[in-house]
Amino acid sequence: MTRTDTPPAWDERTQLTTFLGYVRATARAKCEELSDEDAVKAILPGSPLMTLSGLVSHLRWVEYYWFRVVFLGEPDEGPWTEEDPDREMRIAVDIPLSRLLDEYAADSARYDELVAAHDLDTKAQVKRGDGDPVDLRWILLHLIEETARHNGHLDILRELIDGRTGD
Repeated sequence: MTRTDTPPAWDERTQLTTFLGYVRATARAKCEELSDEDAVKAILPGSPLMTLSGLVSHLRWVEYYWFRVVFLGEPDEGPWTEEDPDREMRIAVDIPLSRLLDEYAADSARYDELVAAHDLDTKAQVKRGDGDPVDLRWILLHLIEETARHNGHLDILRELIDGRTGD
């Protein structure tokens, strides 16, 4: 898998989409050659939901929420509930890692098409609590930040599981 954070062009859209693609690919790279058994290990005593599978599932569903629910205004049909707001991480331990990664990649490709079809200034359908909507640019920046932050978690978990490190 080739990963690069160097965009093929220097316009804002290309830079943002290149960085989102890079952090997504990095998340997938953290899971390379990992067994399903190791992918569901919760090795941090204070964080029983913090597994590689749980984080991959979380990243997938975070993108779903921001692109489909907030940006497009579709009904929220994510796996979470009021009683179990972290359910996307909990159910991941029952799904093979390869399936989680495939679903994440397929959804990411659809969201890339969505981003390509809209101007970065396009406002989201769902407004924030203060009444102002975010725009597509903000959503992309937020997803880059969120994915990069969780890549740090993936990196730590992977090193604790089998010693594998990387960038």
